[in-house]
Amino acid sequence: MTETVLLDAYFREHTLVRQHLESYNKFIEKGVQEIIDKVAFIDPNVEGYQLRLGKVRVEKPTIVEADGSRRQIFPAEARMRNLTYAAPIFLDVVPIFQGIERRGASEVFIGEMPVMLKSKLCHLDNMTRDDLIDAGEDPDDPGGYFVINGSERSLVSIEDLAPNRIMCSKEKDGSLITSKVFSTRYGFRARCAVERKGEGILNVVFPASPKDLGLISVLRALGLESDQEVTAAFAQDDMEIQNDIMLNMEIDQSKSKASAIEIIGKKAAPGQAKEYQQKRAEILLDTYLLPHIGTTAEQRLAKAYYLCKMTEKGIRVAYGKIPEDDKDHYMNKRIKLTGNLMEELFRYAFQFLIKDVAYQVERAMARGRRLVVQTIVRPDALSERIRYSMATGNWIAGQQGVSQLLDRTNYLSTVSHLRRIISPLSRKHPHFKARDLHGTHWGKLCPNESPEGPSCALVKNMALLCEISTGDDEKNVEQILKKLDVTM
Repeated sequence: MTETVLLDAYFREHTLVRQHLESYNKFIEKGVQEIIDKVAFIDPNVEGYQLRLGKVRVEKPTIVEADGSRRQIFPAEARMRNLTYAAPIFLDVVPIFQGIERRGASEVFIGEMPVMLKSKLCHLDNMTRDDLIDAGEDPDDPGGYFVINGSERSLVSIEDLAPNRIMCSKEKDGSLITSKVFSTRYGFRARCAVERKGEGILNVVFPASPKDLGLISVLRALGLESDQEVTAAFAQDDMEIQNDIMLNMEIDQSKSKASAIEIIGKKAAPGQAKEYQQKRAEILLDTYLLPHIGTTAEQRLAKAYYLCKMTEKGIRVAYGKIPEDDKDHYMNKRIKLTGNLMEELFRYAFQFLIKDVAYQVERAMARGRRLVVQTIVRPDALSERIRYSMATGNWIAGQQGVSQLLDRTNYLSTVSHLRRIISPLSRKHPHFKARDLHGTHWGKLCPNESPEGPSCALVKNMALLCEISTGDDEKNVEQILKKLDVTM
């Protein structure tokens, strides 16, 4: 009896779709503004003219009728009239001409954002049971889904390997040790790795990097110029690590920072002018190598020390001092919730809006028209791309089936669908280890609820009392650790 009372009390406080609601609310409250702040300015190809982007404001869901009037809309009406339950987005856009800001009404309607039912943006939020019944809603409906063109659609959570975390594994029957990190920064994801071949030769691999790029050359190019600086960056009390580094220093041809950048440039842009090769090498090191640490020249030394840590872990795994990382361990996984998926989609669609605004400014100038911010921003550029992905399930980076029609067979199938977690791995390949029930699934994933056939164990469901946190800013955690004097 006591268990029943406790469970009832728990589910009154914690809805079964809480993780979706919290992540979506976080996206609306912080994520949208952060994406806009990263852009900050629109620079069209017009001399002395730019647009500064300011505060964003998202209203409650409304609809524009045929006569041009705008009024509030509830989910029940959106379902019946095959409409999208979406909220208008307004953004402060200030034109700057020859360095002088033009004052006046600057808030512009830039598009519409699909609204999750029962989120803080939704009209149903904090309604009583009687109010929900009057609004044409099921009072026991959990929310956590969207209404797109009259259809109820849910965004399915996706599990993925944890970003910005060093993971070491043995490949090619143990002859290759890879110490890799999925470096992620503002939606850009780069797989950066230090590879150790059987004889102890160390290479660095990252997007757009040339083949057989030696570790020592990269470290010198990043700022560890002398042999003493390089050896001092690695563990002094570990002879295996020092031996491997000495071996690589002997076969390395670079002797200074300049010669290292020259070697990287020749490999990255063979046959090009020396100045171009140098510039290309610097772009590779700043932009594509470990972007989560930074993308400017000031962070190069930090990247060098991070590569040293990756190398140390790889060498220790190679000599059997520490075990390789288990990528199926749930500590090494992260779940992309609705808020994360919407953030990816909004960032992608917002880039198209920026390009469209720049094009409209250039066209207006070419035709000698007066530049009015309200007329050069076309809301459809943002709204249509978001609505297309939500309606079809075709997400960015070629992902499919992210947005799915909500299963309304019965109440349990609806809740189950909203607590589903899918793996991005291909259904065609065996992936035996990925499909196996892992010990770390205990209390997190249901061992029984999974479809039969090719999707078996790649489509999972959260355990009943499992909750997923939406995460916090890394800087806040760093400050707490510094206050506590935590050291490696």
